[in-house]
Amino acid sequence: MDFKQAMVVRSDLQMGKGKIAAQCSHASLEAYEKTLRQSPLWVGEWKAQGQAKIVLKVGSKKELLELFEKVKKAIPSALIKDAGHTQVDTGEPTCIGIGPAPEAEINRFTKDLKLL
Repeated sequence: MDFKQAMVVRSDLQMGKGKIAAQCSHASLEAYEKTLRQSPLWVGEWKAQGQAKIVLKVGSKKELLELFEKVKKAIPSALIKDAGHTQVDTGEPTCIGIGPAPEAEINRFTKDLKLL
């Protein structure tokens, strides 16, 4: 079974590349920490397989929040809200981190999303 981690970013915010990288880093780490607590065997497998990651996009806040509400019931996930220090308003959801988890589980929720 293959494992991966997914980050899903809002494309409507028009964040710069550095901002996107920072938000995805927050999402990756927070989702990893949740998975480590809830499914440590998944983390071990993911690490053994090289820590695969994918970055996807959605077009709106509504899409991001709807995806998060669905996926968090099945896979450890993290919703990232911006601190408001630079390009995005305080508390605005920017991205989510999913897993690491079995690739097939993540794909159930993300298969129709495009790469960033």
